[in-house]
Amino acid sequence: MIHVSRLTKQIPGGPKVLDDITLEAGQGQFIAVKGASGSGKSMLLRCLALREKWSGGTYVFDGTDIFKQGWAGIRKIRREVAYLEEKPVLYPNRTGLKNVLIGSAYQTSIFRRLTGMVRNDDYMGAMDMIEKMGLLDKAHQKVSNMSGGEKQRIAIARALVHGAKVILADEPVSGLDPHAADTVLADLKRLCKEQGLIVIAVLHQGDWAERFADRTIGLNQGRIVLDVSGRRLTEREKMLL
Repeated sequence: MIHVSRLTKQIPGGPKVLDDITLEAGQGQFIAVKGASGSGKSMLLRCLALREKWSGGTYVFDGTDIFKQGWAGIRKIRREVAYLEEKPVLYPNRTGLKNVLIGSAYQTSIFRRLTGMVRNDDYMGAMDMIEKMGLLDKAHQKVSNMSGGEKQRIAIARALVHGAKVILADEPVSGLDPHAADTVLADLKRLCKEQGLIVIAVLHQGDWAERFADRTIGLNQGRIVLDVSGRRLTEREKMLL
């Protein structure tokens, strides 16, 4: 579904943060991205979400050449590709259900986000997704009273309700306790298998990548130095990161 060819990102007047990145991601894949600080992991996700302007390269998503489509291509990415930050941006004084219904700034209109108005038909779909994330008892609780792991799962539910086919998660379990981290990653893994979701996640701890990811991509100084599927990294491969 995703084909990226020769993605380059250069800071104006500065270095290349990403250099000649080529990768593919298929339906149902959970891909972990690893690398040292400054290797380009977060920038890769931001470029895939079009939060950053590319310096060069081609981007084909679901058969659409995004940059050739202009604004229509950008809208497609913003509608179908969700970017999850380490601390999800939610409305703290609204309930989990309301956050899921309203959607994020990149997925829904300003009117809907300001007024909170939704169609009656959307309610059951949101509740169904919240239940799938194991948070039915939290649906009517304010987000400010939720744990970090619960907030991440509300953000995932919100993305999927509004049509996301891809989730780009930048350190989604950083700062969570081990049980909460396992729950978030297990939910993402399950959604890959059940709904064909593509997940590309920056994971800083090796055991998480090995336990949950189908594939691990390693970055070093903005370049892909390894792409491994279905097994643990060797000690030599870890030295490349």
